[in-house]
Amino acid sequence: MRIEIVANLTIEENIMDELRTEGVAKFYTKLPNVHGVGRHGPRMGDSVWPEENFIMVVWCGMDEALGIERAVNRVKKEFPNEGIKLFGLHEIYANDKLL
Repeated sequence: MRIEIVANLTIEENIMDELRTEGVAKFYTKLPNVHGVGRHGPRMGDSVWPEENFIMVVWCGMDEALGIERAVNRVKKEFPNEGIKLFGLHEIYANDKLL
């Protein structure tokens, strides 16, 4: 499964701490300083909208994905207004081939 976490850069360490506590996401790709517009407003890293996001991508099995979800949900509960998003994408196989 592919997991993507999108969150405010200011809470990156909180998310990393919770992932370590859960013992998950030991291997990942992180894109720092990501800009965009979501439901919680623009994050552009400029003088008008100074906040920025980061994206973390993890390929893992279902058990690890559930641990990531638990960790992210704890941070979302602590910071409900930071626009933390968690996305998951399953691999789809047909006749032993990845589609």
